[in-house]
Amino acid sequence: MNFLPRKTAASIAVTPVTTESLGAWLKKQDAATRNWVEAAGFTAAKGALLPLPGTEGKIAQMLYGIEGAEGLYTFAELPGKLPAHEAGYYIDSKMTEPRATLAALGWALGSYNFSAYKTTKKKTFPALVWPEKADRKAATAAAEAMFLVRDLINTPPNDLGPAEIAEAAKKLAKADDKATIKIITGETLAKEYPAVHAVGKGSPRGPRLIDIRWGSNAKHPLVTLVGKGVAFDTGGLDIKPDTAMLLMKKDMGGAAHVLGVAHMVMAAKLPVRLRVLVPAVENSVSGESFRPSDVIDTRKGLKVEVGNTDAEGRLILCDALAEACRDKPDLIVDFATLTGAARVALGPDLPAMFASHDKTANALLSAATRVEDPLWRLPLWQPYHDMLRSKVADTNNVGGSFGGAITAALFLQKFVDADIPWVHIDTYGWMPSAKPGRPEGGEALGMRAVYEMLAKTYGRKKRK
Repeated sequence: MNFLPRKTAASIAVTPVTTESLGAWLKKQDAATRNWVEAAGFTAAKGALLPLPGTEGKIAQMLYGIEGAEGLYTFAELPGKLPAHEAGYYIDSKMTEPRATLAALGWALGSYNFSAYKTTKKKTFPALVWPEKADRKAATAAAEAMFLVRDLINTPPNDLGPAEIAEAAKKLAKADDKATIKIITGETLAKEYPAVHAVGKGSPRGPRLIDIRWGSNAKHPLVTLVGKGVAFDTGGLDIKPDTAMLLMKKDMGGAAHVLGVAHMVMAAKLPVRLRVLVPAVENSVSGESFRPSDVIDTRKGLKVEVGNTDAEGRLILCDALAEACRDKPDLIVDFATLTGAARVALGPDLPAMFASHDKTANALLSAATRVEDPLWRLPLWQPYHDMLRSKVADTNNVGGSFGGAITAALFLQKFVDADIPWVHIDTYGWMPSAKPGRPEGGEALGMRAVYEMLAKTYGRKKRK
């Protein structure tokens, strides 16, 4: 991130114009400017950039074509397009606080570059003068959380196993003196979280349950976040084909998302008690791997027949969700890169959201709209519980070829107390192709929406 606290006489204005507003803008300019814009053929098409000349051959101003009102990604491509300028750039637009904050965040996201494994010099980006109405603290925390998620997902699996996920969680917890962390491994994990252990025992990189707590005021509501932390997913004995396995370093995206939300909550010091649970495993193939048709125990006491070892995420989540319910929290939210079915239904950019309570669902969808972090609600269609029937156990972990995202959510619902508001977000955690502010690779999808809901519900004045 590269921001400047205030503009100077040398700072260059970036003036956003639409095809509809360009004419009115030109009428206010001198003849030389009008002639320059006309000669350049600038029509304010989306993404078009036109420098206006000043004295001594320097750039006096930048015209930038946009569509509609300024938003999150309006200026996100500019860090990669504008030349370096020591005095920075500023957005020549009177934006209100929400839009100004989103615009600043978009600029920051456009400055992201994952270069940890490149020998070339790290890319530098031009600076932006903070928009006047921007909430600097909120934009900074959101950008840091987004970068955390992207960095974790983008890290290759040889450098990010269950232990390294735990180290990332430790780093987050150590940054705030109100946070504590506990990590459960070995025989204790096998006894208390048998499903997590069953999935992870096939790998030499041992499974673990990460448990972060933050805040101790008993009067504050308790919010528990649960994130799927499968560091790499081969599919287990139901092994994936090579094309499906290629992106499986991102299968810990749910863990990354909840760590990102936690960072934002702690940075804002929301008046909540926060708990973060991350079951971290690697789903590998070995003589110790769990098998199709195995029946495994769970923390809740339900016995699960394994219909497919590649449906491992829901198995580790079910133990963590059962643990989350023991505290009777005011809200449980889980994130998981769970099903291909959600991607078939909604594509890579739009996470599927399931909620046990309509009030919570509506609050989250409203928050998603406000911060331009979209979600789409799918139903917890109760008749589909029949698809999860097992002849030998309390339930199967898979439900057949239809409604895969729904049956996965229904499986998880079996482990959540009915009186606790619960949200399940089936996110992709990845951008398959680059867009402004969103490079190809790991991406936080749904994270900012959840934080916005928490902030509005529990700890911030109502937005105007």
